[in-house]
Amino acid sequence: MISQQYGISPLMVFTSISVHWDLIRQLTRREIASRYRGSLLGILWAFLHPMVMLTVYTLVFQGAFGMRWGQEGESALDFGLLLFSGLIVHALFAESIHRAPYLIVNHSNYVKKIVFPLEILAWTYLGSALFHAAVSALVLIVVYGLLHHGLHWTMLLLPLLLLPLSLVTLGMSWFLASAGVFVRDIGQASGPLTTVMLFLSPVFYPAAAFPESYRVLLYANPLTFLITQAQDLLIWGKAPSWVGIALYWAGSYLVAWCGLLWFLKTRKAFADVL
Repeated sequence: MISQQYGISPLMVFTSISVHWDLIRQLTRREIASRYRGSLLGILWAFLHPMVMLTVYTLVFQGAFGMRWGQEGESALDFGLLLFSGLIVHALFAESIHRAPYLIVNHSNYVKKIVFPLEILAWTYLGSALFHAAVSALVLIVVYGLLHHGLHWTMLLLPLLLLPLSLVTLGMSWFLASAGVFVRDIGQASGPLTTVMLFLSPVFYPAAAFPESYRVLLYANPLTFLITQAQDLLIWGKAPSWVGIALYWAGSYLVAWCGLLWFLKTRKAFADVL
């Protein structure tokens, strides 16, 4: 039975966050804080980690291996920035997807509490992933500005990419959270799946460098479009593909809507399994 609170309205995805906004915000803060609880530097690690990783990627791929993207006007340090911009997109997706199959299993104490909206747990994990993606993007933008003595106005458009990515991630998280209750092996497969998606996306190489006979695999990856658009906005200062973004928004919302419908429909069986 679908929740009477949401109905089956196409707007039910947004309703699910607006109705429970205060609770989602509190749980998200707790989720972020728990990651750094007990460490000496605390929340500073959220900023230090992307700074260290950006430095390592630049030194290894650009410094040690001399890898270049092959774009006109590319500077000696742009490869690390390009790689890092792609990883921001992938990490936002992967962080939630890795944990989604265990979402309900790890919170089984909530299942029998009829008044607790289990669907908001996916929003909580997504909120944590968005926080870390925003911090990483801020680090990238600051480093880019220092290296190039200026910023692109197109960087302001990054939320246009992160929001539809969030919807796709949310929809898949609801599907996987439900499926993970009944088939525990799904949790073991989520890690390899996101790793395959990482290497089948233009993070470590431009799309043109992928063998043409296998390029269909690259473009079948839902992250490919957003990664190339993020690189254009953040590094090259190019305007996005507005038609592509509009289509992605529509598709991503459909995924989120179907994911929430499926989650609410299967929720009644969770208690029988757990």
